[in-house]
Amino acid sequence: MKKVGITGGMGCGKSTVVAEFSKLGIPAFVADRAGTECYNDSGFLTEVRALLGDDVFLPNGKVDKRLIADKVFADKHLLSGLNNLVHPRVMKAFELFCEKHSQAPYVLFESAILYDYGFDRLMDCVVCVYLQLEERLDRLVSRDHASHQELMARIANQMPAEEMMKRADYVILNYEGNPRQRQVAYIDQILRQ
Repeated sequence: MKKVGITGGMGCGKSTVVAEFSKLGIPAFVADRAGTECYNDSGFLTEVRALLGDDVFLPNGKVDKRLIADKVFADKHLLSGLNNLVHPRVMKAFELFCEKHSQAPYVLFESAILYDYGFDRLMDCVVCVYLQLEERLDRLVSRDHASHQELMARIANQMPAEEMMKRADYVILNYEGNPRQRQVAYIDQILRQ
């Protein structure tokens, strides 16, 4: 089965591009969603408590994801520790996803940190969704209701978007008014061959 990575910086519009591929019948695995599912596993929560402490837990036993983000994006050691808990579970879920969609011409693996953690080496090729930082920040401020300072701290923990673009096999320029659908259709045609 052909595995295609979709990456790009926070706020570049990866989800919108993935939705375009989905319209063409291509199954898409969203790594963030799979990572979020980990928080429903009691064993995982025990490991999170050991790594990050009791203060990231709410009285109902669930985690305060905003507090986790604040902690890990301020401390690379904690970020690495959390990623070491999440990533193996995400990749196991991706393996099961590929088995389930084995008849598809290819599957997508969407992740903002595809290159940062070597997931690109598990893909047959990579598509980068690109948008300039200023436009990404505008989108993120309204989407995440976070300050520029908070967002820049998170972005600083990712590979620069320009570097992702250089390393990718294909690039989708996701500007307003740019024919995103046409770019996706063109890449889809190549990937189906």
